[in-house]
Amino acid sequence: MHAILRPLLLTLVLLPSWVLAADADRALGWVEKVTLEPWDVEIKAKLDSGALTSSMDARDIEVFEKDGEEWVRFRLDLEDEANGESFSKTLERPLYRDLAVRGAGGRDERPVVVLEVCVGDTRYEEQFSLRDRGEMNYPMLLGRRSIGHLGVLDVRETFTTKPDCDADSPLKSFDAEG
Repeated sequence: MHAILRPLLLTLVLLPSWVLAADADRALGWVEKVTLEPWDVEIKAKLDSGALTSSMDARDIEVFEKDGEEWVRFRLDLEDEANGESFSKTLERPLYRDLAVRGAGGRDERPVVVLEVCVGDTRYEEQFSLRDRGEMNYPMLLGRRSIGHLGVLDVRETFTTKPDCDADSPLKSFDAEG
């Protein structure tokens, strides 16, 4: 009898903390405005629970060697949703990993880099695969790996939060294990 009551009692003791943790999660819609940091460029991001890794619209993607390490050079061409201005910048980032994607069109390999985005009032370092998303509605897709850090996804909503970050905003550093 004692063996049955102990797990039940443990569940009852821990249940309030589970409920509180779930209530504390921020609910995000399936489309949100975020900013790409440190440039504070506001873009629309689609939150996609069907994708594991986030994706960023990038052009002229080139993997190269720098100081004995693999790096990626790519160009961002974005429209700032806040002011309608064009943002174009060529970036160089260390290659975090290669991502193999399989779909109806076959197999595709994409470089993955770590970029910083602002969601709400917090900055996040996240993994992004780079690909030309010019034909897509949204220049950024946030996958499950990122959504898990950001909050919970409410597919009935859009634009539930507004990006509001500055240099003093908290930064959730990239977790290579997560």
